Amino acid sequence: MTLIPFDDRDGFIWMDGKIIPWRDAKVHVLTHGLHYGSCVFEGERAYEGKVFKLREHSQRLIKSGKLLGFKIPYSLEEIEKATLDIIEKQKIHNGYIRPVAWRGSEMMAVSAQKTTIHLAIATWEWPSYFGKEAKERGLKLQISKWARPAPNMAPTASKAAGLYMICTLSKHAAEDAGFDDALMLDYRGFIAEATGANMFFVMNGELHTPTPDCFLDGITRRTVMELARKRGLKVVERHIQLEELAKASEAFLAGTAAEVTPIGVIGEHTFAVGPVTKQLMEDYSARILQPS
Repeated sequence: MTLIPFDDRDGFIWMDGKIIPWRDAKVHVLTHGLHYGSCVFEGERAYEGKVFKLREHSQRLIKSGKLLGFKIPYSLEEIEKATLDIIEKQKIHNGYIRPVAWRGSEMMAVSAQKTTIHLAIATWEWPSYFGKEAKERGLKLQISKWARPAPNMAPTASKAAGLYMICTLSKHAAEDAGFDDALMLDYRGFIAEATGANMFFVMNGELHTPTPDCFLDGITRRTVMELARKRGLKVVERHIQLEELAKASEAFLAGTAAEVTPIGVIGEHTFAVGPVTKQLMEDYSARILQPS
């Protein structure tokens, strides 16, 4: 497959209050967000031209900025309008939306109180993250050597760019070893998440998911829990030990990009693409076409 670099495309991007040509959306090499990780973002999806959970994503973007010590200079309503404007301009029907906010280039040091806060929103057509085959057979996950940090070590409740460095390292290592993704433990050794999605396990007819006390409580995660409860499933949020995977009959990922994707293998453990996972995949596919 030939990759088309994201800086070598045509179209438009919303940036700092206006829609500009895609190729003109640039930042300087000495931008604080690049050097010191002062950058937050969101991942959103449009289905049939409508953004799923736009309000929750926009709220989380603003919150993430606050957790990194800066205020995005646009209101919630302005961010939502900009998102809808760029989707219309780009003629996106089913695609991905990436809002990103960062500190500018006025100061090049750890201290950056006087930097300008920038905001850009890009969108493009994008198919399923893992593909049809992976959803049918279930993903293969390697167990990563990298752990999610403690809340007193990083702003773990934010969707901050810097927190994804270990995700990239984990996913690259997994792909190099023939896996699709990686399972990441937290700083205590409990199961946390995959590199870009939350995790669920079916155990004794119940749906178990790790407590998100040092990683994102995903918007898709909460949607799946709501759908499961509507089906009469008991949903249990708790700390899950790695050895408990032997008790799980099914496992799946949940995230904006991953949507609901079954897991077939984690390390030496195997799982069926079973009835609970299949039902929640169907329920989620139906839910995303309803009003948020």
